[in-house]
Amino acid sequence: MRDTNTLLAEVLELPEPDRAEVAARILESLDDIHEGTVDEAWAHELERRAAAVDSGEVVTSDWNVIRQRIERDIFGR
Repeated sequence: MRDTNTLLAEVLELPEPDRAEVAARILESLDDIHEGTVDEAWAHELERRAAAVDSGEVVTSDWNVIRQRIERDIFGR
């Protein structure tokens, strides 16, 4: 079995499209491992934010008002 450094050196010698394919496949294999914990963390964060809005802890703003402020501040309109 090859060690990691040898394998990495061989992969880095591949043409760019092949390296991209290897990278994508490796990342896909990692997504399966962490997908549940990431989904769980996002669900918790969404619940936390919704509770903050419901309790009045967080004040929301109308998008049209925010957009007008951005346009005024950045674009001078």
